[in-house]
Amino acid sequence: MAVELRRPHAALGCLLFFYYLTGGLSIPDPRQREALIQLEASMRTGGQMVLADAEQRLDSLLFKMKQKEMARPDCPPTMHFFKARHLIRTSPIFSLLQKMPKGGALHVHDFSMVDIEWLVKNVTYRPHCYICFTDNQSVRFIFSARWPNPLPHCSPWALLENLRAKVINTTDLDNSIMGNLTLFTDEDPEAMYPSQDEVWDRFEQTFLAVWGLVTYAPVFRDYYYQGLTQFYMDNVMYLELRALLPEIYELDGSTHDTAWTLKTYQEVTRQFTANHPDFYGARIIFTVHRGRNISMVTEGVEEAMKLQRDFPDIMAGFDLVGREDTGTPLWYFRDALSLPVDRGITLPFFFHAGETNLEGTEVDQNILDALLFNTSRVGHGFALLRHPVAKDLSRKRGVAVEVCPISNQVLKLVNDMRNHPAAALMSENHPLVISSDDPAIFGASGLSYDFYEAFVGFGGLTSHIGSLKQLAINSIRYSSLTPKQQEQALALWQRRWNKFVSENAS
Repeated sequence: MAVELRRPHAALGCLLFFYYLTGGLSIPDPRQREALIQLEASMRTGGQMVLADAEQRLDSLLFKMKQKEMARPDCPPTMHFFKARHLIRTSPIFSLLQKMPKGGALHVHDFSMVDIEWLVKNVTYRPHCYICFTDNQSVRFIFSARWPNPLPHCSPWALLENLRAKVINTTDLDNSIMGNLTLFTDEDPEAMYPSQDEVWDRFEQTFLAVWGLVTYAPVFRDYYYQGLTQFYMDNVMYLELRALLPEIYELDGSTHDTAWTLKTYQEVTRQFTANHPDFYGARIIFTVHRGRNISMVTEGVEEAMKLQRDFPDIMAGFDLVGREDTGTPLWYFRDALSLPVDRGITLPFFFHAGETNLEGTEVDQNILDALLFNTSRVGHGFALLRHPVAKDLSRKRGVAVEVCPISNQVLKLVNDMRNHPAAALMSENHPLVISSDDPAIFGASGLSYDFYEAFVGFGGLTSHIGSLKQLAINSIRYSSLTPKQQEQALALWQRRWNKFVSENAS
């Protein structure tokens, strides 16, 4: 699908040329000022998008909404998402963004994509579900046909069905369980999570808590289908999921291997797209934790190459996950990460890099190393502005940054969304996409909350309907889909976009 671009008027170019020749020493010409403003606006994300009449009408409506929103003393992007969520939910901009076809979500993790309430109200009420309480005030789950063996540092297992029968108020118990599966809190989040170390520790505990629920085979299938449903209901038409591809277990304790897990993702995706023809599909980025040793990462790369060969339709590539600040730098794994090239095998990389504010450390070099290893996209890229060489390479190679606004704020990289580095990236139309990382853990869902923070927060008053349109197009253009698939997906998206504009332009 060709995208029309708005080119600066020739007269504006002449005015600017005159301005540069004179060195700006003459009395400023109002026309020169307007030319500068328009030139700068044209350089932004979506700044050269030619808008149809209906799009222009919708843009005028959005602009008025945003002016009102940003003038509020409690403007949501200026505060922590946990405090702002209820305000965002009542925002007319958010309601519009929920209806907007957003294209693809390219940075989402496997076991944090489904609303926690569904997990507790649906999954933990199934038969044979056991719970234990850890020494560090978290929980663990397992499904088992017989009483499970005890876990270290955990209370004796309790069958949840029996536990609920004994308590007076099951709602309190369910709320307590939910509190262990998410970072979201109604209390002061800054007081509850005063440092990055504390919020990351709690963040990792939520994954451990949910693990025994979602790796149970019947739940695994339902969980993934429910995740696709929730993104689809938020008008996302395509998904690229970072997945650890763990062993999935059955009620009798038997387990399935990595290939079975990936095949199941493939089968459920096909089932979902058959039931929802306007959903384009999903692909998996196989991940290994960056805290693993060299031999384990090497095994992971070997496994990824095999899966890429056996499941080319569903398998997108490979990544390392986990906290960068305490994890091993990418360069440490250079031998393992060089294996595909050594063997003449194409294995796309989608590296997390630059999710840090530790400038000048070895970890801070991950963003350069990711580009050295020819990463297809950069996950987070929060530190990119501090690396002009990496930023230039990213732009020239068309390596998009996967910006996850709410994740960056909750994990304490930025307080006020207006100060997010992506504001500068958007001002120069740097390749980027908006995604939601771990929405369930952050008390969000789908993609609309993160689009809100991007559009109102670091987009400011200068981002407009063209910016939203460009970001949606980017999510398909920078996906792992083949060029032909991208054209098909863009055509499908364009039909939905046209319908959205016609229904909401007044």
